[in-house]
Amino acid sequence: MGMDDARDEAARLLSRGGPLDALGEIKRLAGAEGGEGDDARFREAYVLGLARARAGEWDEALLYLEQVVTGEPASERGRQCRMALAYVYAMTGRFRLAEYEVRKLMESGARSSQLMAFLGYAAWAQGRADEAIGKYGKALELDPENANALNGLGYALACEGREPAKAMTCCRKAVDKKPDNAAYLDSLGWAYYKLGYVEEARDYLGRALARAPDEPEIQTHVRAVESGR
Repeated sequence: MGMDDARDEAARLLSRGGPLDALGEIKRLAGAEGGEGDDARFREAYVLGLARARAGEWDEALLYLEQVVTGEPASERGRQCRMALAYVYAMTGRFRLAEYEVRKLMESGARSSQLMAFLGYAAWAQGRADEAIGKYGKALELDPENANALNGLGYALACEGREPAKAMTCCRKAVDKKPDNAAYLDSLGWAYYKLGYVEEARDYLGRALARAPDEPEIQTHVRAVESGR
């Protein structure tokens, strides 16, 4: 399962200190007291956009985040909002738009294994397996210990029936780093299944399902193992 924390860099922006205390926090961060002009307006849009995204209010989040990205694209605030836009687009299945935002970030000089892994996930979600494998590989060149890239590459290789030993190694490393991560457990279980190790597959997929019982992809994998498909 390549998704999970492919969006960590954006999700980090959305999870600082729990839910925003709407009025008080927005006034403090946006500079409503004493602030004026475009800077105060963009600060307010920044805070409101991240708050809406964190609450899963995607359409409202886009309105605010796009204001900042359009108004001050080169600022640190603008770059953070662009990453948050990519997060929102990915969460709503608009992967081409998510890719666009990440590529614009990289054009501005941002470069990280997490951004590359994000592109890997977006490519995989759109059925471009070769490109996804390549992007995950580049992410690991930047950071060989990136758990998300390890998981994404291992899962993609397992699904494609390529380099089974490497697929298993990548998935195992990801689980070793985050043993309670449902997506990583699912990927490892699926890699075991693709290699013909059914009991091990049941074990890891069962652990994944226990942690994320409502995740459709994990449910599909469990059914496939139980039915022998």
